[in-house]
Amino acid sequence: MSGPAKEILLEVKNLRMHFPIPAGVLRRRPTAWVKAVDDVSFLIRKGETLGLVGESGCGKTTIGRCVLRIYAPTSGEIFFQQKEIGRLPESEIRPLRRQMQLIFQDPFSSLDPRQTAGSIVAEPLKIHSPATSFERRERVEELFRLVGLEPSMMRRYPHEFSGGQRQRIGIARALAMNPAFIICDEPVSALDVSIQAQITNLLEDLKNRLGLTYLFISHDLSVVRHISDQVAVMYLGRIVELTSWRELYENPLHPYTQALLSAVPIPDPFVEEERARIFLEGDVPSPVNPPAGCNFHPRCPRAIAGCQELSPALVETGHEHRVACIRVGE
Repeated sequence: MSGPAKEILLEVKNLRMHFPIPAGVLRRRPTAWVKAVDDVSFLIRKGETLGLVGESGCGKTTIGRCVLRIYAPTSGEIFFQQKEIGRLPESEIRPLRRQMQLIFQDPFSSLDPRQTAGSIVAEPLKIHSPATSFERRERVEELFRLVGLEPSMMRRYPHEFSGGQRQRIGIARALAMNPAFIICDEPVSALDVSIQAQITNLLEDLKNRLGLTYLFISHDLSVVRHISDQVAVMYLGRIVELTSWRELYENPLHPYTQALLSAVPIPDPFVEEERARIFLEGDVPSPVNPPAGCNFHPRCPRAIAGCQELSPALVETGHEHRVACIRVGE
């Protein structure tokens, strides 16, 4: 990074989120634990985007909900604007939520079908702002224009909008309180490919215009590439590789990242035909009983005996590139 380092807006240290599996007549005694997130650390600097990538069930959304304190973490620390929020009581968390917002994956189920689009966007203002009804209406009109919608659409209901328009309403709602940080939880995965590009471009434009910081959660590396400054690749509750998007695409080091990138289509039929695909055998292990050692070793084409014994930590390999693999550098 050239120039002075940017201020750290969010830092997560050794985050764990384990969900109990209850048993017994009253279902109060846990017999096992789902290790959804297991010792995850990362930071996001102000004005940047961290792309969090991985298969379904790897713990991406759980991390987002822990950061927003929808879940109380099992252990670890979460620093937002240099304040530790992982253990704050709800009374102290609520004011912070003005600065932290969420864009949901499904642009239809996340909108109340009984409310008009205008009242949906105005809801955060009613809860967190002392503004008058006239001031709220002016702010909602401004937000509609900001996300590319006409203010005349404010009286319509969610079912009267297309999927892309509904997601724009969700983005407008997230922007209502001028947040510093937004978690985008698979915001384009439910949309057509052409609409995905429009929404991704809108999010990038808003980040530049408003100075926003994003945690962008996705399973699609090709989408993350266009919006992220840094990319963290997750597998079974852990981050296995963390670096800049350019370094990740040009020099992937972890075998799992290499397999993911080999599955991303290339818009050149000659290159696509000649390149080697990496096929992973077996299924993702259960987070209830993850394998000993490296979580990825049962499916890893480069696994050795030591992978079954040692759980590798993220190690700096140069160029701000961190990898959790004992075979990197051999």
